[in-house]
Amino acid sequence: MTNDITKMDKNLVVNESVDEAGMAFYDIRREPFSVYGLYDYRNQPEFRRMPNDVAETVSENVKKISRNTAGGRVRFATDSDVIAIKAVMTSICRLSQSSLVGFGGFDLYVDDPESGVSRFHRAFIPPFKAKDEYESEVKFNERKLRYITINFPPYSSVKDLFVGIKDDAFLGEGAKYKDVPPIVYYGSSITQGGFVSRPGNAYQNMICRRNNIDYINLGFSGSGKAEDTMIEYLASLDMSAFVCDYDHNAPDPEHLKNTHYKLYEGIRKSHPTIPYIIITKPDFDSNYVTSIPRRNVIFDTYRRARDEGDLNVYYIDGASIFRGRFEDCCTVDGTHPNDLGFAYMADAIDAELRRAWTQNNIT
Repeated sequence: MTNDITKMDKNLVVNESVDEAGMAFYDIRREPFSVYGLYDYRNQPEFRRMPNDVAETVSENVKKISRNTAGGRVRFATDSDVIAIKAVMTSICRLSQSSLVGFGGFDLYVDDPESGVSRFHRAFIPPFKAKDEYESEVKFNERKLRYITINFPPYSSVKDLFVGIKDDAFLGEGAKYKDVPPIVYYGSSITQGGFVSRPGNAYQNMICRRNNIDYINLGFSGSGKAEDTMIEYLASLDMSAFVCDYDHNAPDPEHLKNTHYKLYEGIRKSHPTIPYIIITKPDFDSNYVTSIPRRNVIFDTYRRARDEGDLNVYYIDGASIFRGRFEDCCTVDGTHPNDLGFAYMADAIDAELRRAWTQNNIT
């Protein structure tokens, strides 16, 4: 016999719809909402991270996964003491390793437009049996003007998102990021956000909140292989820094050798002076036999770039990230980070980005 824990603990009940009276819902594709991290969001029939015609030339997997909304964020301001969402999903991803909130939920942060600091408030939690759409709401203790960021799920696909506020509430523009191009991240399922407990705990979101700088997440689960078409697309993007989290998905060290430096060259041709951060996989200890030759290939890219005079390329040894008294607590399955693992990754990458910005006088 299975016990229904929600009958014993009412705090665990998740409502399947919003029953708040006097609510008005707005399409986030329209002003005054601003969406970040997603491609041409006002004109696409569903949210995506890159153009479909480019994604389909990379691989069938990238075509599908580019519809996952990793790194998507919507910002606005309101004085409503209730904020709701209606999410129309083309798919809600479910995997045994991750929470439903982490793969299919949204979470809400309150932003300080003066300091750029964002603080977590609540998550929009999908009902357990949700299939393709759901409603959820969060409440505040008082009614006052707040600047809001809502993070999209990293592993699900969203067709439409509507934000609900009290129908007599103010609705305006959200806080702005620093006036610099976004940071671009490229890599694997770890880059995409597997397996955070909720979207805001992906390492890119942590770095974004610490520095108030926009970003684009181009991590593709099992499918980050640095194909020529992908390199060309990455190089075409406007960016203030590039984080090369590319290691895991190369099938073997030989493939990595044939593509890793090529990726660096492609980005450098279009962006000769931006910080270029290279990172090896953080779960280095999971298999030394395969990890060591892969790390050698990646370090060779760094060493070759430095030897050629590039003083704005930086290297992070993934083996150094999950260290200390909690080093065996950093992953869900031995590979994919949990929230603690992502926090360690954010610390390592953020420190290197700050060092790069300081050396280049661009902070």
